[in-house]
Amino acid sequence: MPAGCSGAVNLGALRKYEAPSRCARGRVTVVAGQTLPLGAVVGMVTATGKVKQIDPSATDGSQYAAGVLMQAVDAALAERPDGLMVARHAIVSDHALQWPTGITTAEQQAAVAQLKALGVLVRQGV
Repeated sequence: MPAGCSGAVNLGALRKYEAPSRCARGRVTVVAGQTLPLGAVVGMVTATGKVKQIDPSATDGSQYAAGVLMQAVDAALAERPDGLMVARHAIVSDHALQWPTGITTAEQQAAVAQLKALGVLVRQGV
């Protein structure tokens, strides 16, 4: 959170613009074994089409940013088919994005570029 701000990230803090008719959104299945917060940058497993937290060291497709979760998802015990992510035609705020522990600045920048290629722009300080 920016200096001087407190509280949890909410959808209004994350999403700054979304194309009309909710065409920016996509329903996704979140892989079991993780609990992801709103704003988590996710990658899509190529073999299954399911998403999980981006992992730059992976080789299953989840090393590439596929979108940003628009809601928290608890898939700790079982996969969740009711995930919602923004995957196109949107602007999100950088301070609301949630990254995995240990991700480097260079890896974050690469993921932001991947989101931009999908039409999800990440803006600073908005």
